[in-house]
Amino acid sequence: MIRYCTRCLYPDTKPDLWFDEHGVCSACLAFEKRAEVDWDARRKEFLGIVDHYRSKDSSNYDCIVPVSGGKDSTYQVIRLLQHGLNPLCVTATTDSLSDIGRRNIESLKRMGVDYIEVTFNPKIRRALNKLCLTQIGDISWPEHVAIFTTPIRIAVQMGIPMIVWGENSQHEYGGPAASQEKNILDRRWLEEFGGLLGLRVSDLIGQVGIEKRHLIPYSYPSDEELARVGVTGIFLGYFFPWDGMTNALISQAYGFESHPTLVEGSLANYENLDNHQTGIHDYFKYLKFGFGRATDIANNHIRRGRLMRPDALEMVKRHDGMYPHTYLGRSLEDILREIDMTIDEFNKVCDRFTNKRLFQSDARGNLLRDKGFRLIKTNADNE
Repeated sequence: MIRYCTRCLYPDTKPDLWFDEHGVCSACLAFEKRAEVDWDARRKEFLGIVDHYRSKDSSNYDCIVPVSGGKDSTYQVIRLLQHGLNPLCVTATTDSLSDIGRRNIESLKRMGVDYIEVTFNPKIRRALNKLCLTQIGDISWPEHVAIFTTPIRIAVQMGIPMIVWGENSQHEYGGPAASQEKNILDRRWLEEFGGLLGLRVSDLIGQVGIEKRHLIPYSYPSDEELARVGVTGIFLGYFFPWDGMTNALISQAYGFESHPTLVEGSLANYENLDNHQTGIHDYFKYLKFGFGRATDIANNHIRRGRLMRPDALEMVKRHDGMYPHTYLGRSLEDILREIDMTIDEFNKVCDRFTNKRLFQSDARGNLLRDKGFRLIKTNADNE
């Protein structure tokens, strides 16, 4: 049986999550500590750091901001501009960029920033997407790695030491205590939480025609290169209260566009709008661990007092783990066609990565599904 947090809806199947003696998960406990934070002192600490790294003679950018055009990176840019910084915005382009994702990128640029967009060899990228989906059940592995490597490579090449990231996901969603308290992103954080677990970049060499030269943009700079520039990455969410919904509201005032309806498999219309493949990524998270994007969002609302747990549970039952027939209005068949995969092949990969202990099966061991082709969990709560 799956054990759930007594405050939110996280299950004990979530990687890096732990529970205290009262059955409260580490993500809830981390959020609870925010009430003790002196945010004025944190802001002063932030000002001290950025003043140290700010270009003294305006001969270079003050910092790099990794951006996707989403509500969080838009919010990051807003905050930095409010504090008089001159950021260079850097995007590691997604493989299947949506129309709304492109519009939000253009909107962010119109806020008044210099911007670099790094695109990737599409043949190699799509080969990687298919390979990673079939080998580790994660179509977004190349994207998640590139999100972290690309801005750092630009920082080294252009001699810009400070990178301003958004949230520390280990703090927002639960994880090892030491990683929750970090306000910087270093190589160790990247290797442990930045997407490299389960597969290393070097593991890809020799597979489906991939050579070392194809993997340059997915490779982290050397320690010597980082030391030469003095690259330091800080989490903005350490210095300012972090809340996805608030970030979206602020970003919308500056031109960010949300989706007209809830995004498939989610409880929001303001996040994960840039990549059509995200629905597949979130679905595999559900297959492996028994929870998905809707649970993440519901939990954030519970902790902030916007949802009561019983209401959140009913909402999650309605939306979490939906089979990705569409994402942002695009059909699964069209999305898979880009990586040369059929629906039947996709379903076989899904079955291979499904944790059979978390879902109901018939007497023959076949997984049971509802009318929407969604798997049926063994227990949806710990009540």
